[in-house]
Amino acid sequence: MGLNRFAKLAMEPIIAATYPIPKSAIFPLFLLIFGLGEVSKIAIVAVGVFFPVAINTAAGVREISPIYRDVGSNFKAGRWNTFRHIALPGALPLVLTGLQLASGMGLMLIVVAEMLGGNSGLGFLIWNSWQTFSVGTMYAALIVISSLGLLLSLAMVEIERLLVPWRKR
Repeated sequence: MGLNRFAKLAMEPIIAATYPIPKSAIFPLFLLIFGLGEVSKIAIVAVGVFFPVAINTAAGVREISPIYRDVGSNFKAGRWNTFRHIALPGALPLVLTGLQLASGMGLMLIVVAEMLGGNSGLGFLIWNSWQTFSVGTMYAALIVISSLGLLLSLAMVEIERLLVPWRKR
């Protein structure tokens, strides 16, 4: 969507229309399609994390200075070389930002999926604790989720530090 105008014209309205739909609202549809197993949970997480990554990636490619694309065309760079040497390195900071947002969104969606259609996991534990008034267990699960979120965020910062050393944090 960042390099191809036609792809942007085709995909942007679809993303704009489907992004605001609450992913928990389409989970029952996924349960009907994929059943009660893990596939429906994986599908809801995949759909939920797609949007922050796609939107940030397209924005990252669009933010690349036109001078870099001009240099690529002056050196007769084909589509693959333009992607590999210009678009990917130029968009990588925003791609990684999208992945960091997606990791938090994925964690939230896993918990929601376990609350709505699971019989194990942290989401199920929170829901079960609420039903049995076990407030201590509920807070423990929330602390575990918070800790997982912190670890995911720290891991993404470290990955960004390794892959994009030119970006200042």
